[in-house]
Amino acid sequence: MKLLRHGTTGKEKPGILDSNGKIRDLSGVIADLTPDQLAPAALDRLRAIDLNSLPLVPGDPRIGTPVAQTSKLVCIGLNYHDHANETGNPIPKEPVVFMKAISSIVGPNDDVILPKGATKGDWEVELGIVIGTKAQYVSEQDALKHVAGYCIVNDVSERAFQMERGGQWTKGKSCDTFAPIGPWLVTADEVPDPQALDVLCEVGGQVMQKGTTRNMIFSCAHIVSYLSQFMTLLPGDIIPTGTPAGVGLGMKPPRFLKPGETMRLTVTGLGEQRQRVVAFPA
Repeated sequence: MKLLRHGTTGKEKPGILDSNGKIRDLSGVIADLTPDQLAPAALDRLRAIDLNSLPLVPGDPRIGTPVAQTSKLVCIGLNYHDHANETGNPIPKEPVVFMKAISSIVGPNDDVILPKGATKGDWEVELGIVIGTKAQYVSEQDALKHVAGYCIVNDVSERAFQMERGGQWTKGKSCDTFAPIGPWLVTADEVPDPQALDVLCEVGGQVMQKGTTRNMIFSCAHIVSYLSQFMTLLPGDIIPTGTPAGVGLGMKPPRFLKPGETMRLTVTGLGEQRQRVVAFPA
């Protein structure tokens, strides 16, 4: 299934994509795509619905983040060999973990706003893991049983805040609008191998990143298991799993986001995002 949320910010309704790529409204079935709707039994109930019985959503509505009430965004850094190399960092022996504030979450096609004082805005196309059932001290063998599905995440970064202002990465990752997510949550049964997906990011119509999840240093199963040793992963939590080479920071010379540019991101089977880059209002 391809689950989504549609409507104006703060008033999104649940939806599902039918076989023709049309949005069907789920608000007569469930109130929202909240964490409790990601449990296996809840997803099975949605699978049993005749989509033709659901009302079509007219027009071209705004798409919101596909999951409401996400409790945390736990990110993995430097998780592609080529990206670690382009940034001059050694290949990590264990996953590099950092957090993004949940206030950074926006819809997949909402504007990305460069914050006050930003000079080095950057893009990062990533495969996102969406947790469906509580994961605490899970084995790598069982880890993917706790995954409801997958989505696209743009881990937008302000590199000056991240790397030149001291402390940890979080403050360069957590600005408002720095986590576009969606357009859909594609359930795990439709992603038989999360390590066989192509990822792509264009900026201003130019391909910047073109990679594959085969080149991840740590697999999705390893990441879920690893994180569950340090924190309890809850339904609705989202884990961006790292980005391949081609970020602005790694270019020679570096190249950063400018107001007026558009980013386009795709991951095999997970849809497409498009964001316009804008400056913080004066």
